[in-house]
Amino acid sequence: MPEIDFEQFVSELDSAMRAHLVWAHRVLRCAVLHSSLGSDLLSSEAHVLCHFGLWFTQHRDIFEEMDAGRTRELESEHQAMHDAIRAICLSIINGEPRDVADLDTFESTQTRLIDHLAFFKTLAVTCDSQRDALTWLSLRHRLRQDFDLLSSHTKRHGAVLVVMLVDADHFKVINDQNGHAAGDVVLQHLTAALRQTLREEDMAYRYGGDEFLLLMEIASAEGMTVAAQRMMEAVRALSIVLPNSAIVRPTVTIGVALAAKGESLASVIQRADAALYAGKAAGRNCYAAADRDDPAGAAAGGSASGPRFFLHAPELCAGECSTRYSM
Repeated sequence: MPEIDFEQFVSELDSAMRAHLVWAHRVLRCAVLHSSLGSDLLSSEAHVLCHFGLWFTQHRDIFEEMDAGRTRELESEHQAMHDAIRAICLSIINGEPRDVADLDTFESTQTRLIDHLAFFKTLAVTCDSQRDALTWLSLRHRLRQDFDLLSSHTKRHGAVLVVMLVDADHFKVINDQNGHAAGDVVLQHLTAALRQTLREEDMAYRYGGDEFLLLMEIASAEGMTVAAQRMMEAVRALSIVLPNSAIVRPTVTIGVALAAKGESLASVIQRADAALYAGKAAGRNCYAAADRDDPAGAAAGGSASGPRFFLHAPELCAGECSTRYSM
C-alpha cells in the first residue's frame, strides 16, 4: 500500500473543491452575460484541463486505493458535467435554443460530484485517525477486515497468508538509558527499514508500543522465510544516531505463522505470538516460524512436548539455517 499523507490530501481536496466553485462562477457569468467560458473550458478535454481535473489525475492512485469503484464514478460524473456545461454555453454563445436535458445533466452530475468529494474527504479523515502518528503505520482498526479480505483473496488464488509479529529487542533499555524521544527515533528507523522490505500489497500495522504486525500474501510457504530473512537483514544494517549522540544498532525478533484454511485472526496471531516468544527465549535477534505441519499446535497447547517452531538465528550459522525448537 502506498504511503498517504491524509492530512495533506484533505487540504488539497478542499483547495480543489474551492477551485470548482470558481469554475462554477465562470459558468454562471457565461449563462447570464452570454460570455465565453474560455478555450480551456470549452475544450473536449476540459475535464482533465481544469484545476480539479489536473489535481485528480495526479492523485488518482490515492482515490483508487481508498475506493476504486467510487473513483470511477467520480471521474465519470466529472466528465459528464463538463460535457453538459460545454453544450449549454456553446448554445448560448451561438444563439441556439437550449436543451433542458443538458441543464438537468449538469445539475445532477454536479450534485453527485460534490457527494463523491464529500465521501472521499470523510474517508480520508477516518483513515488519518486510524494511522499511528509516529510511524504512519495503520493501527488495529481495520486489521480484522483486512485479514478476512486477504484470506478470501489467497483462497481464490491458491496463495498463502502469513502473519508476522516483529518486536524490537531490548527496547525498554533504549528508553530507560536514552529517553522516550530516543525510543521514538528508533521506532521510526525500524519502520523505515521494514517498509524497504515490503511490497506495495503487504499490510503493516503498529500493533503495540514496540511491536509491529504484518499481513503478507505469498506464493508458497517457503516465501515466508525469505521475507523474514530480508527484514532481519534490513534491521541489522541500521546504525541510528540518537538525539544525545549515542549510537544504537537495534535488532528485532520475529514470530511467523501461516494461516491455516479457515483459521481465525485471533488463532493465527496467537501462534505467531508464541513463535515470537520462542525466538525471544532462544536469545532474540532471530525469527521463529510456527510449525506449518501443526497449524493448531500453539493455539491448542501443542503436543506433550509443547508447540513446535523452526528457529532461524544468525549465531547458528552464517547463512540460512533452521533448528526445530519445542516449548
